[in-house]
Amino acid sequence: MATRGTDAATNQSVERAVSVLRALDGGRPELRVSDVAELTGLGSSTTSRLLSTLERLDMVERDPVSNLYRLSLGLLPLAATATNRHPVHRAARMVLQGLATRTGLGANVAVRRGGELMFLCNFEGTRAPKSYTQAGHTAPLHATSIGKCLLGGIAPKERRRLLGDPLDAHTEYTTTSHDLLDAEIETVRRTGYAVEAEERALGRASLAAPVRDASGEIVAAISLWGPTSVLGDGSGTEGQRPALVREVIEAADAISQALGAL
Repeated sequence: MATRGTDAATNQSVERAVSVLRALDGGRPELRVSDVAELTGLGSSTTSRLLSTLERLDMVERDPVSNLYRLSLGLLPLAATATNRHPVHRAARMVLQGLATRTGLGANVAVRRGGELMFLCNFEGTRAPKSYTQAGHTAPLHATSIGKCLLGGIAPKERRRLLGDPLDAHTEYTTTSHDLLDAEIETVRRTGYAVEAEERALGRASLAAPVRDASGEIVAAISLWGPTSVLGDGSGTEGQRPALVREVIEAADAISQALGAL
């Protein structure tokens, strides 16, 4: 019969194993045992045992020449299943693919996970700059148009608790004041879409619209992203912002309807 102490030890082992996997999901694609130990705060021997177990379970793999560890493709079926079974992903995928094709820009869908947003899928049009966004990647809520849409379903007091104060600056154009962020989110509610220009990355801008479920709650948001000259202030050479705003709102409405929204 399992005791409370046994359960606690088991839970701790699971938590440590997950911390190892998350360490390998960081910036560098391959890490030494000592690197993983440093990132997780675990001892070297504990880290080595966990990596060996995860390797046996096909969750990580070790390069036979360098002895560096990386995430294994054994994780892919689990990640793919989680993504493909998510109702927002199922409703949005074909809509976003068409949106990227029509506009030539990038198209994303994301949901809120705590104080960050998480991308579920991304499509790149022919005019979109090269993107490093992938399913599962996270981004700040306050510095993205898609995040500002997601924050629209949260009261100002809760937003402050969730995001902290001051807000992190990613570029010189990032909104770092909660009062200014509140005003931007109120504009999103009034107009039905959000705008972001170089707040997260210089030279890039985006437009976004919220996605609602059958209860009317904001459960996701989609965005079009591309060069600031096209999306930034509406004065780009191609003058496309009004048409692109309609595109992103209509796409968000189509996804909302697929989720049962009226």
